[in-house]
Amino acid sequence: MTGASITLKVNGADRPVAAVAPWTTLLTVLRDELGLTGAKRGCNQGVCGACTVTIDGEPVRSCLSLALNCTDCEIATVEGLAPAGSLAPVQQALAEGNALQCGFCTPGILIAAHALLRRNEPLSVDEVRAGLSGNLCRCSGYKKIVEAVVRASEARP
Repeated sequence: MTGASITLKVNGADRPVAAVAPWTTLLTVLRDELGLTGAKRGCNQGVCGACTVTIDGEPVRSCLSLALNCTDCEIATVEGLAPAGSLAPVQQALAEGNALQCGFCTPGILIAAHALLRRNEPLSVDEVRAGLSGNLCRCSGYKKIVEAVVRASEARP
């Protein structure tokens, strides 16, 4: 079966995609068709959060989202957090706080934290923990990650 041709709005740009089957996930389209490999295929069951992107400003698991259901949505990936060559405040905070380890979970954590920072200010440790609770990191104890996001929330104007 051939699929439908669709256009997705990703990181502010319309991106045409040909032949999308009804069962094709947003994660597959982002990685395999559009070359946006920041979102990672971890558990592929919506548990680990490595594939987190935002759809209309809300963090979602792209491994559970069907691409065909996203045609009228604003999709943001980690690649779109900041202009090329610069870092978003949350990226800068994690880098400065040495809150990065192997990096596999980092894009999902960054997207979840970015969405959290847009909704609240300043954030408590408990709010950050709750906001990032759907993102698993196998390398870290989360302490530095949480501290960095709290710092980023306090640094906002």
